[in-house]
Amino acid sequence: MLTSLSIKNFALIEKLNIDFLENFSIITGETGAGKSIVLGALGLVLGKRADLSSLKNKEEKCVIEAHFEISRYNLQSFFEANDLDFENQTIIRREILPSGKSRAFVNDSPVNLQELQSLGEFLIDIHSQHQTQELSEENFQFAIIDSIGNNQDTISEYASLLKKYKSLKSNLSGLKGKLQEASKEQDYNSFLLEELLSAKLKSGEQEELEVVFEQLNNVEFIKESIDKSLAISEAEQFGVLQNLKEIKFALQKIATFSPEYNSFLERINSVAIEFDDIVSELNQVGESLTNDPEQLELTNQKLQNIYNLQKKHQVATIHELLEIQDVLDNKVISVDSLQVEIEKAEIEIVESEKQLDSLSEVIRKNRKKAIPVLTEKLISILDLLGMPNVRFKIDVTLSEAYHNNGKDDLEFLFAANKGSDFGLLKKTASGGELSRIMLAVKSILAQYQKLPTIVFDEIDTGVSGEIAHKMGDIMKNMSKTMQVFAITHLPQIAAKGNAHFKVSKSTVGEQTLSELKLLSKEDRIVEIAQMLSGKDISDSALNHAKALLN
Repeated sequence: MLTSLSIKNFALIEKLNIDFLENFSIITGETGAGKSIVLGALGLVLGKRADLSSLKNKEEKCVIEAHFEISRYNLQSFFEANDLDFENQTIIRREILPSGKSRAFVNDSPVNLQELQSLGEFLIDIHSQHQTQELSEENFQFAIIDSIGNNQDTISEYASLLKKYKSLKSNLSGLKGKLQEASKEQDYNSFLLEELLSAKLKSGEQEELEVVFEQLNNVEFIKESIDKSLAISEAEQFGVLQNLKEIKFALQKIATFSPEYNSFLERINSVAIEFDDIVSELNQVGESLTNDPEQLELTNQKLQNIYNLQKKHQVATIHELLEIQDVLDNKVISVDSLQVEIEKAEIEIVESEKQLDSLSEVIRKNRKKAIPVLTEKLISILDLLGMPNVRFKIDVTLSEAYHNNGKDDLEFLFAANKGSDFGLLKKTASGGELSRIMLAVKSILAQYQKLPTIVFDEIDTGVSGEIAHKMGDIMKNMSKTMQVFAITHLPQIAAKGNAHFKVSKSTVGEQTLSELKLLSKEDRIVEIAQMLSGKDISDSALNHAKALLN
């Protein structure tokens, strides 16, 4: 419940501090006195957007602070989810700076407007004539029926499953799109893959083949060069080997004369050994060289195939071709894999639909049980409110689609008089009738759920006399289990409150100020008498006011 409200530098209010009571509170005041300003301040606390026009003094900041007792609201989980400190006495503060910036705090922790709006929905429901249009909205109509049918937990479970179901459907749609694209390229990708696989490519193979090709393609020239090298090396009198032996023999004669000469001998000896090995290997290579046109042709074909594949795929190495081969392999495999995933997703969707259908059937049965209860209660209350012939026709029918709150379509029709046809509320009911229906709905909902503090803003417009008495009784009865405020112009309703606040406007110097104060018993008699007879209060008006209060 709202326990206190502090307003500083807002519209016509310079400074205001007011405490509120439980149960039923009345707010009255002349038109233009500032009742809308108080509601506007509450709206800012609940997360409505603000601008500089809200500031009375444009050089100072506006501060609105509301205190709430929330120990019975079960809001701990909300505070935890939004990383806020939970306090039974929660303080919401809204500041509007001269720069135009706005700040909001919950228990001194900064919050954004979305968080503030979400919290505000649990705390205060400001109901005005304009909001009676909610009655015509299907979601609100379902909410009424579901409260009576105790569907909240089932709908919560359904909503969680529906979220998963939509995710599965989205995933399936994505998989089918991928499959469609993959299928278009499947034949071509398979052809490219087979072409690469048939080439039996190996990393480093191209370099080896190019060496073999050069050898086979130049075998005669190579053999000629090797033979010539061997001839020069092995000639009996003037060959390199013979000459090295001669040099070695000459150096042996002088090697003992100095370390330098001995070093020359060792180096020549190393050269002779190395050269001997070269000649030996040249002999082996020369003997192995053969002219093999068939092998040359095979090597050439293999290389040409590699070159063609590189040109086709616009790469320069076998390594890159092998990478492309892996990609194509995955693409070809992915079509089969996608088909398996699609089949799995379809099975999951069917199972999810079965669970949704089962839950929606429970919701539908509870709604059908709740509808006659709601209809009976509405007719009973509205009879008291001067609508004795009102009738409702409410039906739920199975829908093909999964809605956010079940699988039902709703028909909520209304007839105000005998013999009149049923029609939609927004087309059939007048503003006064909508106000009374909304009051009846709120009073019924108060029996089935923990409603936040309700502010009825002139819901009594268009009624008077005994009907106003009944409306006051209904609001007073609601206030037994919740905090109710009624902003009213009717003395019959004003007299029902446990507390009575008056909004008044005064001129101080060059300024116009609004204030809100709690009326004493005597002030309250005067205020109700003025509501009955105007500023010139008669004795009969005073007596009537006392009678109403008693």
